[in-house]
Amino acid sequence: MPIESKRWEKEFEQEILSEWKKNTPENTFQEKSKKPVFSIDTPPPYVNTPVHVGHTSTYCIMDFIARYKRMKGFNVLFPLGLDRNGLPIEMAAEKKFNKRFNEVPREQFLEMCHKVLEESSAESMDSFYKHGITFNSWKIGTKPGEIYQTDSAHYRSLTQDTFIELYKKGLIYEDVRINNYCPGCQTTIADAEIIYEDKNTFFNDITFKVKGTKEEMIIGTTRPELVTTCGMVIFNPKDDRYQHLEGKTAVTPIFEKEVPIQSHPMAEIDKGTGLAMMCSAGDLSDIRFFREMNLKPIIAIDTTGKMNEHAGFLKGLSVRKAREKMIETLQEKGLLVNQKQTTHRTPVCERSKDEIEFIEMKEYYLKQLDFKEKMKKIALDTKFFADQSRSLLLDWIESISIDWPISRRRYYATEVPLWYCTKCKEVILPLKGKYHQPWREKPPISKCPKCNGTDFKGEKRVLDTWFDSSISPLYILQWSRDHSFFKKNYPCSLRPQGKEIVRTWLYYTLFKCYLLTNQKAFENVWIHHHIVDEHGKKFSKSKGTGVDPKEVLDKFGAEPFRMWVALEGNLDRTDFRCSFERIEGGKKTLTKLWNTCRFISLFPKPKNKPKKLDEIDEWILSEINGLVEKADNGFGKYDFHNPTVDVKHFLWETFSSHYLEMIKSRAYNKEKAFSKEEQESAIWTLYQCLEKMLLLLAPVVPFITHKLYQEIFGGNAHDRAFPKSEKTGFKGDFSTEELVGLNSGIWQFKKEKGLALNKEIPSYKIPKKFKSIEKTLQSCHKIGKIEFS
Repeated sequence: MPIESKRWEKEFEQEILSEWKKNTPENTFQEKSKKPVFSIDTPPPYVNTPVHVGHTSTYCIMDFIARYKRMKGFNVLFPLGLDRNGLPIEMAAEKKFNKRFNEVPREQFLEMCHKVLEESSAESMDSFYKHGITFNSWKIGTKPGEIYQTDSAHYRSLTQDTFIELYKKGLIYEDVRINNYCPGCQTTIADAEIIYEDKNTFFNDITFKVKGTKEEMIIGTTRPELVTTCGMVIFNPKDDRYQHLEGKTAVTPIFEKEVPIQSHPMAEIDKGTGLAMMCSAGDLSDIRFFREMNLKPIIAIDTTGKMNEHAGFLKGLSVRKAREKMIETLQEKGLLVNQKQTTHRTPVCERSKDEIEFIEMKEYYLKQLDFKEKMKKIALDTKFFADQSRSLLLDWIESISIDWPISRRRYYATEVPLWYCTKCKEVILPLKGKYHQPWREKPPISKCPKCNGTDFKGEKRVLDTWFDSSISPLYILQWSRDHSFFKKNYPCSLRPQGKEIVRTWLYYTLFKCYLLTNQKAFENVWIHHHIVDEHGKKFSKSKGTGVDPKEVLDKFGAEPFRMWVALEGNLDRTDFRCSFERIEGGKKTLTKLWNTCRFISLFPKPKNKPKKLDEIDEWILSEINGLVEKADNGFGKYDFHNPTVDVKHFLWETFSSHYLEMIKSRAYNKEKAFSKEEQESAIWTLYQCLEKMLLLLAPVVPFITHKLYQEIFGGNAHDRAFPKSEKTGFKGDFSTEELVGLNSGIWQFKKEKGLALNKEIPSYKIPKKFKSIEKTLQSCHKIGKIEFS
C-alpha cells in the first residue's frame, strides 16, 4: 500500500517509542545467548547536572554502534550508568544548603547529598530515551545491562574490592608528602584533576641581603607571601654575575631567615635578575627542587587555604590577602624595588576552579611510576579511533611524575575500607564482597591479630572519584562477582569517551585494570571531540551559548539531530560544529528519504526477482552494493560519518537525481513502451535499493527507518541483519561519474536551447560506451535518435 502520510512528522517518534517500550527484546542483554558479546563501557553522566548537547550527540553515536553491532549478530552489552558519587554531588549540596561539608556532622551532610540526588529528576534518562538510545534496560539493578548507580552499595563494594586487592599486592601505601591541595574542595587532588589558566599577577623585585657583607640581592617573585618558606637562593652555574656568591648565606626580607646560596641549573639567566628564591611549595618545580636538594620543607598554608603559624604576622590571612599584606610591608620597609604586571600560568582545580596550593599531608598512594613503560605498551596495543587520539594518552603517561594519591578528605564517596588497632596501629583489612563504612561501623574482627587489642579506629577518608570511575569495565563485566562471565567477555570491546578525560578516566581505567587483571581493559577506544558552535567556539553556560537538547527535541525531534550527528561527526576533524541550521540540514535529508520512499510505494512490490534485469538496473544495484560494502567497513571502524555522507549523496544524487529520472517512464509504463518484464525490472530494483538504504541508515536514524520499513516491507528494520554486498550482472563500460556527466550535459544542452526537459530532441551524439542503455537514455531524455561516436 502507498504511504499515506505526506511527510515525516516528529510526532511519529513518540508513537514509535511507545511501540518499542512494549516490545524491544532485541535491545536487552541476553545472558544465556550463544551470540558473541560486544560490550560498550559508556561514560556515566552526573545526574545533578543538565544533559547538554555534548552528551546527547556522543550517546547517539554510541547508539549507532550498539544498533549496528546487533544487526551484525552480536549480543550487545550496552548499560547506562548514572554517576552519583564524589565532589560534584557534594558541591551541589553545599551550594543548595549554603553549608560547607565540614561545618555539619558527617551524617547530616550525607543526608544533604541524598536530598540533592532525590530532587535530581530523571532528566538524563528521559533525554536519552527520547533520542532513541537503546540501552539494554531502563531498570535500575545489578544484573548485566541494567542501569547502575555509582553510589549504590553494590558498585561501591566493588570499588572497595579493588582497593583490598591492590593493598594485598603491596601496591597501595600511606605516606606524608606535599600534595596538590584544593582549598575550595578542601582535599588532596591528583595531577590529572588540575588545569592551568593564565592569570594576571605582579612580578615583585624584592631585596635580600648577603650575610656578613653590605651586598644586597634583588630577587623577583610572584609569591612574596612564601618568603617565609624559602630554603635556598640559587643562580645559574653559567651566570658570571653571581659566581662570587657561591657558598654564602642569604638573609630573607622581613623574616630575616638565613638560607644558603648555591648555583643550580634551574635558575634562568635571563629571567628577572637571574636569582631565584626556592620556596618549599610554591609550585611543582619547588617541590622537586626540595626533594633533589634534600631540604626540609616548611609549609605555611593550612587546609583551609589560610596562612599558618609558619607565616608569622601573616597567620590567619587567606593566600591572596597575605600576598597583599606582604607587599605592603615590603614597601613600608623599602624592600620592594620594582613591581610589574605579568601573566602567570596558574594551576587550578578542574572542578572548583580554586587556585591549587601545595600542602604536606598524609595520604594513601597507588604506585604508578613503576608501570609507566607498561602503560605505554598497553596504549600502543589498544586500537584507537581515530588513531591520532592515542597521542593524548601517551603524552599524559610520559608526564606522570608522582604516584597516584587516592585518598580524599571528603564525605560523599566510597570509603577507604580500613580500620586501625589503637594499641599497636595494625591495619585491619576486611574481606571482599561487602560494602564497608569504617567511620561508623565496627571492624570485621573482635581482636587485633597482632596484639589482641580490642579497640579500633575506623578510617574516615574516602577514595578519589576516579578510583571509583575506573572500575566501570570491571563492573559491567562482573569482575569479582561472576568469574565465568568475566573470563569469557574480558577485555571490554569498546570504551567511547571524550578527549578531555583521556588523562583521567581512560588512563586510570587502563592502569587499574592492568594491575588487577594483567591485561588491557579494552580492545578498542573511541575518542570523540568537543561540540562547538557554528563559529568553532566552545559552548559556555555562563555566556549563554550552546544548544539545549530539549529545544532540539521540541523543534526538530530526535531524527534530524541524529542525522546531523552522523553527517558532522568526522573523527578526523577537531570538533563538531552544532547549530539549528546544521540540524535543519539533517531534516532535509529525512524529507528526501520520506518522499523517495513514498514515490516508490506507489508501485506494487513484485513478489519475485525478474529473470532478466535491465542494464541500468544492474548499474544502480552495483552502486548500492558498493555502498553496503563501504558502510560495513566504515561502521566496523566506528566511522558513521563517511558512510552516512555517502548514503546521503547516493540518495540525493545517484539514486534520485539520476536513476529515478532514468527509469520513471519504464516504472509507470503508461504508454506501454516497455514490456511487463522491463517494468518489473525497474520496480523490483527500486525496492531492492530502498530496502538496503533503509537498513544502512537504520543504526543512524532508527525512527524513520522503522516506520518506513514497517509500512513498505513489514516487520522491524532493527530485527534484520545488516545488509550484505552482493555481486550484480552489471557489465557496462561506463562509470557512474561518466553517466552523471552525460545526463547533466544533456539537461544543460536543453536548457541552453530553451527546451523543457520533457521536450523531445531529434538526435543527440553520445559515446559508444553507453550503447547498452540506449533505450533508457532515449526514454529519459526524449531523444529521437541517438548517434553513437
